[in-house]
Amino acid sequence: MPGGRLTQQERQQIALGLADGLAYAEIARRLDRPTSTITREVMRNGGPSSYRSDVAHRATERRAHRSRQAAPRGPQAPPEADGRDAEAVRAYEETFAGIFMQSGLSKMTARVLAALYTTDAGSLTASELVRRLQVSPASVSKAITFLEGQSLVRREPGEGRRERYVVDDDVWYQGMIASARAHAVLVETARQGVGVLGPGTPAATRLENIARFVDFVSEGITRAAEQAREVLHTKAGQPSDDAPGTRAPKPSA
Repeated sequence: MPGGRLTQQERQQIALGLADGLAYAEIARRLDRPTSTITREVMRNGGPSSYRSDVAHRATERRAHRSRQAAPRGPQAPPEADGRDAEAVRAYEETFAGIFMQSGLSKMTARVLAALYTTDAGSLTASELVRRLQVSPASVSKAITFLEGQSLVRREPGEGRRERYVVDDDVWYQGMIASARAHAVLVETARQGVGVLGPGTPAATRLENIARFVDFVSEGITRAAEQAREVLHTKAGQPSDDAPGTRAPKPSA
């Protein structure tokens, strides 16, 4: 983390920035910190609506104290077999989970989903998630049940009686299409209101404009999702601009 750990004064500035409605990037700019640092700090300490600088500072001190107690004595542990920086990976997972939390997922559900997405296999067992996230099996089970209900993960048979939880390569496409369907319901409901409130009235005009806007945007999302679907199945080392509609247009002469 550039400049070391966040100070209590910096946390107070973060709280003031959130109260003023500033974006994470603006708060980061004022503190001369990476945006990811601010995002991670806020999301791991209650989110933008519940962040308190004093509580966050005490929680960080407790975590640091536990880490010092748990640190093994003697030579430093060897790096991960894949050569990655384990601490950097954990920090990135927290940042990624923070983005999921901003979209409405609970903290534990977001952490489970981020962990699955940042594994090369794209799958983990319940016991692997418990060890990776240092949480209880019940917490993992609850998060997986929710994610499975939203079609964000699926189960596959593993070794013995163990199941593996998998993030499907197509999940983002399915999510976009589901969002478009929800928008279609909104459009239909808004247009029903036009008839109830009387065409030409200010309220009905407002609803009709909402319906037209959402319908137009939803159609564009659906078309783009169909055109770019192949990108989700691009393998490592394969160019990702082969899907129709994903190449940048050439400048006109």
